[in-house]
Amino acid sequence: MYLESFGLKEHPFRLSPDPRFLFLSKQHSRARAYMESTVWFSDGFVVVTGEIGAGKTTLLELFLSELDDSVIVARIHQTQVTAIQFLQSLLVQFGIRPFNMRKAELLDALSSHLRSLLSEGNRVVIVVDEAQNLDTTVLEEIRMLSDIGPGAGRVVSIILAGQPELNATLDSPALEQLAQRTRLRFHLKALSEEETGQYILHRLELAGAEQEIFDPESFHLIYRYTGGVPRLINTLCDTAMLVAFGEERNSVGITELREAIQELQWTDYSSRTNRLRTGFPQGARTVARLLVSAPHEEPREYPLTHGRFVIGRTADNDIQLDSRFVSRHHAQVTIGSRSAVIEDLNSTNGIYADGRRIKRRPLKDGETIFIGEHELLYRQGDLAGAVPWVGEGPTAIDAEAEEAEAEIEAFEDDVESDREAD
Repeated sequence: MYLESFGLKEHPFRLSPDPRFLFLSKQHSRARAYMESTVWFSDGFVVVTGEIGAGKTTLLELFLSELDDSVIVARIHQTQVTAIQFLQSLLVQFGIRPFNMRKAELLDALSSHLRSLLSEGNRVVIVVDEAQNLDTTVLEEIRMLSDIGPGAGRVVSIILAGQPELNATLDSPALEQLAQRTRLRFHLKALSEEETGQYILHRLELAGAEQEIFDPESFHLIYRYTGGVPRLINTLCDTAMLVAFGEERNSVGITELREAIQELQWTDYSSRTNRLRTGFPQGARTVARLLVSAPHEEPREYPLTHGRFVIGRTADNDIQLDSRFVSRHHAQVTIGSRSAVIEDLNSTNGIYADGRRIKRRPLKDGETIFIGEHELLYRQGDLAGAVPWVGEGPTAIDAEAEEAEAEIEAFEDDVESDREAD
C-alpha cells in the first residue's frame, strides 16, 4: 500500500546498502576511480575514509559488483581482531580452513595461495571495511601482504575503507612504511545542499517514481536537518513519506517533513552534532572573525563572540575543517574581553604560525594560522572595548588568555636573555 500510494515499485530510502541506488556525486566517482586504479595497475594501497553514513560501504558494494571473474576478492568486515585472527579470516575468504594453524603456518599458507592465484594470471584484491578498528600490528601484517607476488608487477591490491580516524593511525611513525606504500587517499565528505536534492530525486527515479513526490522547496529543510549525510537523508525522507501515507497524501512537503522531524525528535544537524559548542547567549556581541580558506574550497567566515571555539575535522566542532590533515578535535580559540589565544589540542599534525609549530599563541589582528591545508586569518573587531557577558571586569576566559600570553612572553624573554648571554 505504501508503494502504491506514491506510484513506486520499491522502497527508495532503505537504510541497508544497495549499490543499485548509489548516487555517484563527483567525490564518489573519484573514489571509485581510485579503487579501480589499484586493481588494474596493481599498485599499492588505496585508502578511502568518510564519516558514518557517508556511503563508503555502498560504494564498495558497487565497486565489487562491477569486477570481472578474473579478479579474486577477499573482503573483511570484522576488524576488532588480533593479527592471527585477521590472517585466519583472510584464509577463510579464500576457502581455506586455518583454525588449527600457528602463525607461521598461516603466513605460509596465505603466501602460497596468493602466489598461486597471481601466477595463474588472476588479480587479487583484499578489501578491509571498518579499517579504523585495526591496530598497528594487524596493519603491519597487511602491509607485508603487498609484497607477495610472482614478479612482473603482479601483486596483491589492497583497499582500506574506514572512518577518518584511520588516517591518524596511518600517519603514526610506527606505520611509516605502510604510509609510503599508500598510492592514494580519498575522504568522502557529506553531500552539498544541491547534491542532497539530486540524491533524493535519483533514488526516487530508480524506485519507479513518475510524479513529483518531494516538493523541491523542501530540499533546503532536508539538508538543514541531515547535513547532507546519505544515511540521515534516507531516514528523514522515509519517515516523511510514512507521515504523508498515514495522512493519505501522495506527496511530501514542508508540513510532512516537519512532522517527521518531530517524530524523530531531531534538532537541526549542526546543533545536534555540535556537542562541543559553548552555548553563547542569544545576541552575544561579535568581537572578531576567523576567515578560513583552503585549495578548492570556498572561503568561509566565522563570527567570534567571547568564549571558546573548537576547531576540528568533524561536524561536532564549532569550526569544521574537513581534511585528512586535521584531527577530530584539533585546536581551540579562546576569546576574552581583552585578548584572544589559539591552542593546539594535542593534534597529530599541529598548528603553525610564522613557519613554526606552536602550542599556544595570542592572536593579533591580521595574523594567519595554518592547520594542514587550511589558512585561518584572524581579524579583530571591537575586541579591546568589548564588554564581558556577565558582571564587570575580567572574566575567567580573560584570565586563561592572559595566562597564555604571559607564558609566551616569558618564553620569548628567556630566548632573548640566552642570546644576550651568548
